[in-house]
Amino acid sequence: MNLVLDRWLPVVALCVAFGMAWLLSDYQRAVASYIGIFAIVCVGLVLMTGVAGMVSFGQAAFVGLGAYATAYLTTAYQFSPWVGLLFALVGVAVVATLIGLMTVRMSGHYLALVTLCFCISFYFLVGNLEMLGRFNGLTGIPSITLFGYDLRSEFAGYLVVLVALALSTWWVRRILNSRVGRVIRSLRTGSLIAETFGASAYRHRLIAFVVAAVLSALSGWLYAHLQRFLNPTPFGVQMSLEYLFMTVIGGSASVWGAVLGAGLVTLLKQELQSLLQPLFGATTRLEMLVFAAVIVVVLIKARRGLWPFIAHFLPPSGSHQTIVAETLADRRQKPNRGVVLLAADQLTRNFGGLVAVDRVSFEVRAGEILGLLGPNGAGKSTLFNLLTGVIEQTAGQIRLLGRPQPHVSSRAMCRSGVARTFQHVKLVSDMTLIENVAIGATHLGHAGLAAATLRLDRAEERRLLSWSMQLLEQVGLADKAWEMAGSLPLGHQRILEIARALAADPVLLLLDEPAAGLRANEKAELAQLLCRLRDDGLGVLLVEHDMEFVSIVADRLMVMNFGKLIAYGAPAEVRADRAVQEAYLGVAA
Repeated sequence: MNLVLDRWLPVVALCVAFGMAWLLSDYQRAVASYIGIFAIVCVGLVLMTGVAGMVSFGQAAFVGLGAYATAYLTTAYQFSPWVGLLFALVGVAVVATLIGLMTVRMSGHYLALVTLCFCISFYFLVGNLEMLGRFNGLTGIPSITLFGYDLRSEFAGYLVVLVALALSTWWVRRILNSRVGRVIRSLRTGSLIAETFGASAYRHRLIAFVVAAVLSALSGWLYAHLQRFLNPTPFGVQMSLEYLFMTVIGGSASVWGAVLGAGLVTLLKQELQSLLQPLFGATTRLEMLVFAAVIVVVLIKARRGLWPFIAHFLPPSGSHQTIVAETLADRRQKPNRGVVLLAADQLTRNFGGLVAVDRVSFEVRAGEILGLLGPNGAGKSTLFNLLTGVIEQTAGQIRLLGRPQPHVSSRAMCRSGVARTFQHVKLVSDMTLIENVAIGATHLGHAGLAAATLRLDRAEERRLLSWSMQLLEQVGLADKAWEMAGSLPLGHQRILEIARALAADPVLLLLDEPAAGLRANEKAELAQLLCRLRDDGLGVLLVEHDMEFVSIVADRLMVMNFGKLIAYGAPAEVRADRAVQEAYLGVAA
């Protein structure tokens, strides 16, 4: 999106919305207030569903929980609505954390089913509690007051909702532009990127889940004190589906899409009801049929949502944040050349009766490139995943800098100085190059959600982004730092993956087929980069099936076939080995 527009849109939108308060009628202000209340929920869904990739059918229940918490406290105990707000936010955060601890580990449809059950249970629980008015509803909820002023009018209510929506969008945008947000944005591609670079995918999914629930609680608080009457109907499964509709139609990965979707769906339902009821009667439900048809058409024409569709036609901006390239002040001390960085001893991995890696032993030293070769199915990628903690070994031992690693995990290996790339490129395509590289430096930062919210992470962010820019300069991609990673050709994407791995400040770099799919000139550039990294004292384990490429850059070679190590030594010796020739050619040359 145009970066200048992205910077000034919040200010312009807030000024326009504020000015509209004097131009709208009371009825229009009421409708606009409901749009704002719904948009707050959708902004949370953008973070959880559109960005983190978790589908929830329980947001209406979180809205209801926040609404009933403040309604009960203010009616039964005459607490201030502001005290009710505190209880609503904290209470929903606690409930969401408890639910999230059990559910966010789940993948696929399981999380959606659990939240669906939560929504149904909440609906019937509230509907059968006498103290909450059962299905008849809870009345007498006080309006919001501020410094002695009663804010019950449509004008005042509109302004309160507008401020709440502005704060909600600011908060989510602030999170997304932080270290925590980069990890959350990577989760849509799966957990592997986050875990590889030292972040807990589970923890960051939980953060997204709880933040979305807290925003729903804020929406419920507003609804309760503006409506001043509650019953379970607005907090059922149907409303949860509508929140998802709003988010998807507007653009599930865009904060502004959430606001656009909430406004469009609310107005569309309102207008369709007004148009169709005079024609077909007050009891008709044909507006839902027409509404569904309109949604289908919108999604066919704009599959990513309306806001990305609109933003696609906006002119690109040459303006971007100024980041000065700087190296880290506290970089990891590199071991002396020749020191054994990683040693595998009789490493074995079985999958049932299949032995994928069969008692493989080798060493990788500082300041050298060790090439790992083998035909397809030789066990190279399995060995690679054993070394990086993606899968666990059946037998054998891994030592890192002389220390045994009894339980290898991706996060622990990253913090210990091991970074990797992937056989199939894994980048976050809708993030810029510098943001993708900064993901690699995740474990070098410490600022969390609170620091991001209060903008206490600015010094750390500047340090990590400057380091990322330094690495982009090192690999020759600094001029493209603010382009989207998905727009790069394959060769540059593989180079970008190496820059991201280097951002972790490793002593050992594991590269999984980095030359696959590259043209001759791109392979030559990659070879030069690898030689520079070796000369800087970095150890490199290079997994490849292109013997010619590996022989050019590698100091030593090891060759696997059918899970076994069949050759290990100098490149010339390995290439002349009879078993290697048979593995590659079928017969000895």
